[in-house]
Amino acid sequence: MKTFAFVMALCATALSAQDRVRAIQAPATPLPSEAASAGVTRFSFIAYGDTRGRQDGTALQYEHSTVVDAMIAQIKRLQATDAPVKFVLQSGDAVVAGQNAAQWNVSFIPIIERLMQQANVPYFFAVGNHDVGTSTTHDAAARQAGLKNTLDAIVNLIPRDGSPRRLSGYPTYSFGYGNAFFIAIDTNLIGDEVQFNWVKAQLAGLDRARFKHVFVFCHHNVFSSGPHGGGTLEATTTELRNRYMPLFREYHVNALFTGHEHLFEHWVETYSDASGEHRMDLIVSGGGGAPPYKYDREPDTRAYLQANAAAKVRLEHVAKPGAEPGSNPHHYLLLKVDGDQVDMDVIATEWGVGYQPYRGNRATLTPGR
Repeated sequence: MKTFAFVMALCATALSAQDRVRAIQAPATPLPSEAASAGVTRFSFIAYGDTRGRQDGTALQYEHSTVVDAMIAQIKRLQATDAPVKFVLQSGDAVVAGQNAAQWNVSFIPIIERLMQQANVPYFFAVGNHDVGTSTTHDAAARQAGLKNTLDAIVNLIPRDGSPRRLSGYPTYSFGYGNAFFIAIDTNLIGDEVQFNWVKAQLAGLDRARFKHVFVFCHHNVFSSGPHGGGTLEATTTELRNRYMPLFREYHVNALFTGHEHLFEHWVETYSDASGEHRMDLIVSGGGGAPPYKYDREPDTRAYLQANAAAKVRLEHVAKPGAEPGSNPHHYLLLKVDGDQVDMDVIATEWGVGYQPYRGNRATLTPGR
């Protein structure tokens, strides 16, 4: 944590008063309104995270660029099918130091604009700790430079302040498309009551007859077996487990897409309530270009399971990361929604082509309702 804070401070001092992150140009075809897409029950979307790289501030992110090249090719292949890719989700850590405008302008933004221009799809971003810093309160002085740069970059991509789908002043928002609803949460502020109450209101107000699937994308993990979660219980993880997971169970959230760990793994939580047994998929996908991590150890889940025994919570680690960084390739997720079913392909790039985390690369995510 001290090293991270030092890097952020060092990058901030390098900025001049004239440096400003430019707004990413939106795609030519924006996402249709929720009302206009109400009848859609078959489509695809892409999810990935952690794109920060060794060239940040000096050149394009090479590794991230190769992942985006693969995405563009995939989107074009699916364009004329019955399940075209409609948008891309990113779960945070765009750059190494979000306070540094050059890292956004030089290394990240041109890649995202190329994706949207060549594939013509919207891009939705949830902030990570490298983007806005590790402050846990919204008004913390140390958070403001990174927050401003992040919001300047994505202002054209997310709902505007004042929209019922945006928590004003926060990088927290939601949107609906077809039979699915999506919420982006700033997990750096996981203890923030304003954000928690807004997320709860979004979930409570949903028309579940229409929105069969509810997906959350955010940066930090609930469970992971890499350096951030195996032998370490981060404060953010504790808050997610204690505050948000009961909320997600109450409203039958289907899946969480997170990053933070630069690898892929998949957990499944099953639980019971008055309406029956349900399932929530917890998917870690931090393979967007950041240096790969490796498996550390299984997290200690005993206290969590004991605290949630009344809901008969059970956990299964269905896909684990590899023991060496080289066995955890850069990748993205391709999700296909088809009525009540959601299939997920894990698609690796470069040296990872052929990656099979499930004795194959596909999993079916059972609806959580």
